[in-house]
Amino acid sequence: MNDPHRPSLSLQELRRYVLLHARAQGLAPAHCRRLLAGVATAYGAGRDSWPAVWSRAGDRLAGRGKWLQACRHYGLARFPYAAADDVVRRRAQLLCVQSFDQWRRTRPGMDRIDIALPEGRFACWTAGLSATRPRPLIVVMGGIVSVKEQWAPILARADALGVALAVTEMPGVGENTLPYRADSHRMLSAVLDAVADRAEVRRTCAIALSFGGHLALRAALVDERVRGVATVGAPLRHFFLDREWQRRVPGTTVLTLAHLIGCKPDDVLDAVREWALTENELRRLDIPVTYAAALRDDIVPLAETAALLRDRTARREVLLLDDEHGAPAELGRVRVALLRAALRTVGAHPVPRGLLAAADGTQRLLSRRGRLAV
Repeated sequence: MNDPHRPSLSLQELRRYVLLHARAQGLAPAHCRRLLAGVATAYGAGRDSWPAVWSRAGDRLAGRGKWLQACRHYGLARFPYAAADDVVRRRAQLLCVQSFDQWRRTRPGMDRIDIALPEGRFACWTAGLSATRPRPLIVVMGGIVSVKEQWAPILARADALGVALAVTEMPGVGENTLPYRADSHRMLSAVLDAVADRAEVRRTCAIALSFGGHLALRAALVDERVRGVATVGAPLRHFFLDREWQRRVPGTTVLTLAHLIGCKPDDVLDAVREWALTENELRRLDIPVTYAAALRDDIVPLAETAALLRDRTARREVLLLDDEHGAPAELGRVRVALLRAALRTVGAHPVPRGLLAAADGTQRLLSRRGRLAV
């Protein structure tokens, strides 16, 4: 990061947004605050740089054979993305994948598939695939900063949930070398093609968060195998079209999108303008859609829920939460709601509520919050 004229990530924003992703992976807030106290810069190889502090914690855990915990720290070291010239973040990205691979090799039934398209390659971690007893498929994908390795808890519960699982990441995120563009939804169809001999892909639901939800909804418009989408904070129309809103979008989001798309930050919002779902496309989405929306979201406008609900005959379920983007304070509730919706969509057998919680590591959150209302 040697160009003084290049826009830089805000350390203040990094501190704020990383707490959601750390909490989603089961890292204790107090532990994260201790690490963040040692961070003084967003970039670099110095001991007090963001990627160095998180990477050292990962190195210590890997040295003790705690592979999954190490993976989570490396994943946050490369947060929000690993640019080509950011050596420390790129090392963290590599070690994130290697640590996860070490962990999953101790778990029977977890595998990796690599998929090549003309414009790049990407990978999925899978569980529950079987050529002799194919199950309905749930594809899981995060947003523009989320690596596939964060989905370990749900992969570990594939057999108990009675489904096949494939977790992956968006174009440009983690190992995915595809460029992020208007037709990126084709990668989801490629996942279904790759596992069609080991999963009942005509009963597929996508749990796809934020921008991943937008990608999944676009895929559902052209691939009838996608029978439902469960998402949180997905941009649909207004994020792409509302210039007044766009002026308030956090710099971290803009810089990350610029990295994924391969354009200048000043050009990002013009580059994605044509990606907005049209009114006609929203009407054509006749599949079940579950959408969790945060009332205080500063990235995706609440107006997206109005666009989704405009057709009162459509199968829509909207969960409104008094929270910020990604609903960090309601994480347990949201994840169980999305997983329950996905299982219902693919027709999986009923699953006890406790197992739904365990699949996303949210049992303690749920027990504190009491009965789940979905």
